[in-house]
Formats: sequence, C-alpha cells, structure tokens
Amino acid sequence: MFSYIRGSLEEVGETAVTVETVGIGWKILVPASVLDRLPRIGSEVKLYTSFQVREDDMTLYGFLTGQDRRMFELLLLVTGVGPKAAMGILSVLQPDDLRLAIIAEDVKAISRAPGIGPKTAKRIILDLKDRISAEEILPEAFPSGGKATAAQTTTAAGSQGSPAREAIEALVALGYSLSEATRAVREVKGAEKMTTESVLKTALKYLAL
Repeated sequence: MFSYIRGSLEEVGETAVTVETVGIGWKILVPASVLDRLPRIGSEVKLYTSFQVREDDMTLYGFLTGQDRRMFELLLLVTGVGPKAAMGILSVLQPDDLRLAIIAEDVKAISRAPGIGPKTAKRIILDLKDRISAEEILPEAFPSGGKATAAQTTTAAGSQGSPAREAIEALVALGYSLSEATRAVREVKGAEKMTTESVLKTALKYLAL
C-alpha cells in the first residue's frame, strides 16, 4: 500500500517514530538499528515502509533503504518468523550484517536476536541463502553486476577478481572467518580504486581495532 513516507520527524521512541506529512502523523515501527541513524527531530526523513496486516492489527514498519525493507520482508517468508521476530533480528543485526550472516551461514550471529534459537537461525539461513546476492553486501567486489551465489561468496570467488574480492580471500587464508573478512573489507572506502595489498592492509588495521 505504501512504498515510502517522507516528512518531518516529530517523535522518536524506543521502538517507533512519528513522521508528519500533510498534517497526518504516521506511527512507524523501526528496528533499534535504525534509531541511531535518524536525523534530528524536526528534520525531513524518508522511510521505506512495509504495511503488515495480522488479524486485527495493522502496522507500518519503516527502514532507511529499500534493500533494508526487502530484508525485513524476506524474513517474513521464513516459517515461524513474524514481524516481531523480524524486527528483533534487525534490531540486533544491521541488514547488511544479516545478509552476510546468512551467506556465511553464521548461526551464532543470527541466534543473538531475542527469541531466535539455533534451530530458527538455521531455518532462516536455509530458506534465504539463495535469495541473498553477494553484491548487495559488497558491490565493489562484484563490478560486473552479475548475481553472485552464496556458494561463490563462501569460497571467496577463488579466481582472480577485484581487489576487494582478493583481499577477502587473503583474510580468509589468514584465518579470519568469511564474516569477519567481508565486514572488514566493507569498511575500506574506495576499495575498487586501490590495490589488493592496500585494501588488505587497511582491512587488517580495522580488524586490529
């Protein structure tokens, strides 16, 4: 029903915000990971919304990007995961970190969410790993724009590729997990214009923090 709502940010609560547009204040539930990225009260904000109807409840959920909203709606496709559980997961993990955890099959990371045990975490990975593409997490590592599968990412693409991809492969060879390696390389600004050695050195500095 609603693709996004843009207006003045009027209130920020623990689990929801109020955005005023054309004289209407919209109550929008947001994950905790969004709260510290919102502008100041009174500033304009744009939230990509997902309207969910459950029995006698109609609720708007809001996210800062369309891809983040897509991650929420993908979670709802998993048996046993409703809006409350999905918001709990996205409150503990940034959407990109959740994508990475799914691709890396990191059950422990997903299980950190309230009410999500290892069994549900494994189900999330099984149901969604083929729906997540690696370039959503690290687009500069896949400059061709082609869809990279979870299996391709797990092996760090093996063959020659971009500096970012090769740096991930090197970090994995050094003993870091795929999750740690990819997260570190994501922190390197302008990695696509750097040499593999420079990307690797900068990522190692991040990992040392």
